[in-house]
Amino acid sequence: MKRTSNKKAERLNKIIAMAGIASRRRADELMSQGLVMVNGHKQTELGARAVWGIDAIEVDGHPIPRPPKRIYVMLNKPFGYVSTLRDPQGRPIIRDVIKDIKERIYPVGRLDFDSQGLLILTNDGELSFRLMHPKFRIPRTYKVTVDRSLSDASVQQLKKGILLDDGLTNPALVKIIERHQARSVVRITIFEGRSREIRRMFETVGHKTLKLIRTGYGSLTLGSLKVGKYRHLRSVEVKALRSSVGLD
Repeated sequence: MKRTSNKKAERLNKIIAMAGIASRRRADELMSQGLVMVNGHKQTELGARAVWGIDAIEVDGHPIPRPPKRIYVMLNKPFGYVSTLRDPQGRPIIRDVIKDIKERIYPVGRLDFDSQGLLILTNDGELSFRLMHPKFRIPRTYKVTVDRSLSDASVQQLKKGILLDDGLTNPALVKIIERHQARSVVRITIFEGRSREIRRMFETVGHKTLKLIRTGYGSLTLGSLKVGKYRHLRSVEVKALRSSVGLD
C-alpha cells in the first residue's frame, strides 16, 4: 500500500475506535468478517494498519470520517469551578471559561473545585490517557499553603511516601518556600494523580490545606497565564508532551 504521507500508520481497530464507530474488540470482529476496506482492499488481518486521514477506510460500506483537528489548550483554572464539561449540581464548569472554543475538548485529569492552576484540555485521547497513566510518571507540581509550621520530619515523610487508604504514595519532591507559625508554603511535585492526593498527604502528616495551585504538568509550567485565562499550546510544547509518553 503506497503512501506519500509521513504520518505514522496505526492499527485499524484503534482508528475505528477513535472514530467512534465501534470498540477495538468489535472492530476486530468486523475485520474478521471482511467488512473493513482500506484503499479498496479488504482487510482481515487483525494487525493491519492504515493512516487515518490519508488512506480511504470503509467499515461495512461506509467511509469513516476524517480525524478531527487536534486541539491542545492550557487553562489556569479558577477556584470554584469543577473540571468537567457538565455538573449535575449546577456548579460553574470549565466549559464556561473556554466557551469560545467550539470543538469538544476534555480535561486531562482533574483539579478539585477548591483548587486552581494548570489544566490541560485536548481532544487527543491517546495523549490524555498516557499523561494520566501512572506508569509514565508524569510530574505534577503544586504550590501548597498549609496551616501551621511544617516540620522537617513531615517534609521527610512526604519525600519518602505517605501511606494513604488507597496505598503508599510515590516519593515526592518537596521544597519549603515559606514557613511561619501560622502557615507554611510548599512546592511539591508528585508523579501520580490520585483523587485529592495532595490534600490527603498533608492531612496525614497533620496539616490542613488552605490553598492549592497546580503550577506544572509534565514539561508545561503555568508561567504568567492569569487565572481564568487559557492559551493554545505551541507545537514545540505539544511535541514535548507527546514525546514524554512515547508518542511521535
